[in-house]
Amino acid sequence: MKIAIVCYPTFGGSGVVATELGIALAERGHEIHFVTYKQPVRLELLNNNIFFHEVHVPEYALFHYQPYELALSSKLVDTVKLYGIDVLHVHYAIPHAYAGYMAKKMLQEEGIFIPMITTLHGTDITLVGKHPFYKPAVTFSINKSDIVTSVSENLKAATLELFAIENSIEVIPNFIETTKYQSDFTECQRSLMAKDDEKIITHISNFRKVKRIPDVIKIFNIIQKKIPSKLVMVGEGPEKEKAEILCEEYGITDKVIFVGNSNQIDKILCFSDLFLLPSESESFGLAALEAMINKTPVVSSNTGGIPEVNVQGVTGYLSDVGNVTEMAENAIRILSDDTVLNTFKENAFKNAQRFDIKKILPLYEAVYEKALQFRFKNMH
Repeated sequence: MKIAIVCYPTFGGSGVVATELGIALAERGHEIHFVTYKQPVRLELLNNNIFFHEVHVPEYALFHYQPYELALSSKLVDTVKLYGIDVLHVHYAIPHAYAGYMAKKMLQEEGIFIPMITTLHGTDITLVGKHPFYKPAVTFSINKSDIVTSVSENLKAATLELFAIENSIEVIPNFIETTKYQSDFTECQRSLMAKDDEKIITHISNFRKVKRIPDVIKIFNIIQKKIPSKLVMVGEGPEKEKAEILCEEYGITDKVIFVGNSNQIDKILCFSDLFLLPSESESFGLAALEAMINKTPVVSSNTGGIPEVNVQGVTGYLSDVGNVTEMAENAIRILSDDTVLNTFKENAFKNAQRFDIKKILPLYEAVYEKALQFRFKNMH
């Protein structure tokens, strides 16, 4: 099958999931065409079944904001015609489903019917989508998709509550390729980050407000008073400076390591003893899943789709958003006793395997087959 995938090419969850999905589908013999404004960060190499088509947006002084949707829909039309694409899979409702629908309509004028699958990831619904300026466009884009999927039950419920959706929504959870995380790092490498008696606590995100970065620092500050530990902060974003200032205020600058964006997340998590995710909202919690597959228990908020991934008292603990004291107490409970810590680590690893890509991939392939049926019906 020839599948065009539209996604954001950045470090965010939706882009990572879309890219990993495309790579896995290519390995199963499908021809995958990524259409976006730069090569996705996780797309390290192109192979015989993977193609990348860059969307160029010409600069015109006339436009206050350059029209990416127009450039994207035109590029999709060209790609579909040139490569005989069977199915269009767009990740994120705005602007991708919107641009995808325009491409569909342009192609229909030429007698080409291309089915479109839209996967909802989270902030396209909970943050951007519900804004009054965008809500009609998001509703329209979802309803005009041939098939709609969502990465968690919670996100499906939120979408149906916020928008007048006529389509059914199928839940296909995010996934992880467990074979990629068979760590072969030696214990001595751990000493680059912490002393032997120190625990390593990690946070990975895009450092936006929704991630509650100050809470991460506050939780760690309470933990480090009881347990010798280091905090590793992975990512870049608008809240980073605030976090650095908070570290100075608490006098813990020497205990917090800011490493920026990294392609070595598995190595960092392999050394980690605990993962902190106190977000305001998470549609799924992919970072928590990546931590768990690396045998790292999770202390998180109980919001959005996180409880579908992090199991209370088994893989970690969940608390109300903003309850930094309870989160810190839960972290100390896990870290104080090595036997308890090792039980949580094993539970986290075991639970993460429920989301192995080998279990999730057939669900997407079934959706593509269903989309093809739409195509054949429209063609005959």
